[in-house]
Amino acid sequence: MHSPEMNPRLDGFKPANEQILEGFRLKIRINQDMLMPLAEHHTPDLSDSYYVLHDRSATYGHPGDAQIVALHLRRDLEAKTFDFECANVPLGAMAQSWLIHRGCPAERIGLDPALGTDPADEATRALEKRLMTDGDHCALGFSYTRDDPNDTVTLVALRALDERASSPFRVLVEEVDLDAWTHSLREGGFATVKDALLWCGDRLSGTAGPLPPVKPAALLPLPASPSKITVPRPPGRSR
Repeated sequence: MHSPEMNPRLDGFKPANEQILEGFRLKIRINQDMLMPLAEHHTPDLSDSYYVLHDRSATYGHPGDAQIVALHLRRDLEAKTFDFECANVPLGAMAQSWLIHRGCPAERIGLDPALGTDPADEATRALEKRLMTDGDHCALGFSYTRDDPNDTVTLVALRALDERASSPFRVLVEEVDLDAWTHSLREGGFATVKDALLWCGDRLSGTAGPLPPVKPAALLPLPASPSKITVPRPPGRSR
């Protein structure tokens, strides 16, 4: 199957300023042929475009790099200029959430089922829906994407922004079954950042125990934004 190509629909438009020109060149244009659209939505007047993109070049970069790009293009239809925002995130649902919080209708940014794996179960669907729609209650602290065909997994460590949360640190684990062409997504809760990152390190080294559940009283929506928190690297950084 031929992978679709990203079309930014910018014919006749120029960057709003030199900063936009250089930023768009470095973040999008230089790598455009490696950005596969998993979802996209364009407003009827083409003033805004929203993309969930898979960066196929990320597998050749730093081990563990996030492979999903959320891109919001804004066009000034009178001035014929554009500007943009983009973010690298580890999960498609996080990219959808980022775009929804920038004005994209949730029902218009569904991932193309022909271009990825299917959710393995209802638990995965429910967690992806919550992650996609509920927004900015956690900050992204760490992620690691491993595309080894023998262990295709993405780990995401989050911090709840509500200091009263009984599980202030969360870990999301997405595991892909390449034989069944499905993926599962699960969430765990931790009391400290150290515990969350140690579990991530153990998962990467194959020694992790069961993922601890999130305490029911602390259930919170998940992040729309990839705002960073400073955390130490977990062990097991090799692919």
